[in-house]
Amino acid sequence: MNQTQPVTPYSDYLRLSKFPFIWCPGCGHGIIVQSFLRTLRKLGIHKEDVALISGIGCSSRAPGYLDFNTLHTTHGRAIAFATGIKLTKPHLHVVVVTGDGDAAAIGGNHLIHACRRNIDITALVFNNYIYGMTGGQVSPTTPKGMRASTAPYGSIDPPFDIAHLAAAAGASFVGRTTVFHTPQLDKLIEQALQKKGFSLVEVLSQCPIAFGRRNKIPQPFELMEFMKKGAVPFSKAKDMTPEELKGKFTTGVLADTDRPEYVEQYLKLCEKVQGS
Repeated sequence: MNQTQPVTPYSDYLRLSKFPFIWCPGCGHGIIVQSFLRTLRKLGIHKEDVALISGIGCSSRAPGYLDFNTLHTTHGRAIAFATGIKLTKPHLHVVVVTGDGDAAAIGGNHLIHACRRNIDITALVFNNYIYGMTGGQVSPTTPKGMRASTAPYGSIDPPFDIAHLAAAAGASFVGRTTVFHTPQLDKLIEQALQKKGFSLVEVLSQCPIAFGRRNKIPQPFELMEFMKKGAVPFSKAKDMTPEELKGKFTTGVLADTDRPEYVEQYLKLCEKVQGS
């Protein structure tokens, strides 16, 4: 190892030769990655037992820095690649890292059908409300009225609620939190990794450059403060009125159910066909 390279508690999970990373100063994506690594270490999951797949976007750079079985695939297609991997290597922990645009725009159909099938994949959705890498365009989660390069006067599109979308489509486990709430983030990732079936953790992450500057909140701490004040637990939100929830977002566990997992059903079908 090069003596100038930093040594961290997670060095065995990292490709240190690929550092420094390209994420902008103040970006929240590194917090999510560290939470993921911290959880793998806690669960004792060896890196050879992890397949990490991404598409295109800021979040999707993560596999380049992480020393697992990794794929950096085409825009919106990470879940499709992950599905093939899980079917052929069912013993692996298959994890998709994806952004709000990658997952809910071009990759939206792959997302809802993976939830519907309930295939044993964990999706970590890095939601920074914008296409941060490719020009600052409106994404499916850009809040109404917020500015982007393709909405210089404010977006008029109603945003997707990714967590509720996944739960409605049939995911076994769905959680949402922010990079401010790191203990909760660790817990949700831990639950997702241990859940059989499709699991999704949506993480609100600040983008001070592409999103913050355009919306007059360029400081990372301002965006973190927004997350701190805006978070309302799902358990509390159910007793609040729409007026009370205006400008807020819900956090915690939205769905935790048990139903047949896709790969197990597929393998049983293969055995039945081969035995007939």
